[in-house]
Amino acid sequence: MPRATVDLHPGQRPDEDPSLAVRNNGGAPPSSAPAPAGRREALLVLSFGGPEGHDDVMPFLENVTRGRGIPPQRLLDVAEHYHHFGGISPINEQNKALIAAVQAELTAAGIDLPVYWGNRNWDPYVEDTWQRMTDDGIEHVYVLATSAYASYSGCRQYHEDVARARIATGGGPTAEKLPHYFDAPGFVRANADALAAALAQLPDDVRGSARLVATAHSIPDSMAAVAGPDGHAYEAELTAAARAVVDAVEPGRDVDLVWQSRSGPPSVPWLEPDVNDHLRALHENGETAVVLFPVGFVSDHLEVIWDLDNEARETAEELGMAFVRAGTAGTHPAFVAMVRELLEERRAGGQPRLGTNCPAACCFVQRPAARPS
Repeated sequence: MPRATVDLHPGQRPDEDPSLAVRNNGGAPPSSAPAPAGRREALLVLSFGGPEGHDDVMPFLENVTRGRGIPPQRLLDVAEHYHHFGGISPINEQNKALIAAVQAELTAAGIDLPVYWGNRNWDPYVEDTWQRMTDDGIEHVYVLATSAYASYSGCRQYHEDVARARIATGGGPTAEKLPHYFDAPGFVRANADALAAALAQLPDDVRGSARLVATAHSIPDSMAAVAGPDGHAYEAELTAAARAVVDAVEPGRDVDLVWQSRSGPPSVPWLEPDVNDHLRALHENGETAVVLFPVGFVSDHLEVIWDLDNEARETAEELGMAFVRAGTAGTHPAFVAMVRELLEERRAGGQPRLGTNCPAACCFVQRPAARPS
């Protein structure tokens, strides 16, 4: 069985009003016309959030899991992961670094656009950031979510975060989310360079035979089945991204896609196999070396460094397998340039793509009706 943690990213709230996803732009879909001249615009980096010290950990976890019936002991177990790192989530500094790099990229390109930061679950909360943008006179916001893929929590819930912030501030700037970027050349390039660097760390005698394994956050099967208007977009996008990353390094080399960080009762099916189970299966099949590359994540936040650098590495060591974990996109120059390119595309009136203007029912998981007692 996988060593489960509390699921921090899927954070499912399936009883949300499905109309929220299309209310974040004041009722108007993203336009294919260029941005009006003189309109005060901004870029918002919208992320998950994380604690900044020991005293923040439990309140943060309670924010993440509110209304989901997670047992208190499970929260205490996950809290220990954060306390292991001083109660500080690395995602905050990573977001600050990304914002600084993107702001520098925009300035160098002659794009006069401020970059703001807001979170779903911790300071700076998106509602507070929305109020600040409103006070600053911003009229329209382009939203970069720190998730490249379709899923309820990776895309739709960010639409809902914006809708909630607009409701809390009584409106404020209109908004449009930048599209999914799993296949953007800059995202692929950043991950490919990280994979190549990881492969270079292996001894010469196993480098060519090491198994390449892409990882992403597991989600419930029911959520994966509606992740996108055509269904199963989450898995399809991740499969395409993993293939593109490997082909940029060693075209045609085999790659596996596995899952990490699942939670919830064993009776609820989630995407499998778990990364630790997969490592054991590889070992049984005679594999002696593995490179994990977390293509499902954009930075080395806690789930990456705990679930892979600690748990998966420990599993590999127990099995006697050579193990290297590749980095994430982070602030790689190609990834930063990709953000600018997505922004320029939308400002120029590029055709809206998946993730920019999703249907009301996209990634919406209906909670089963309660049974009478």
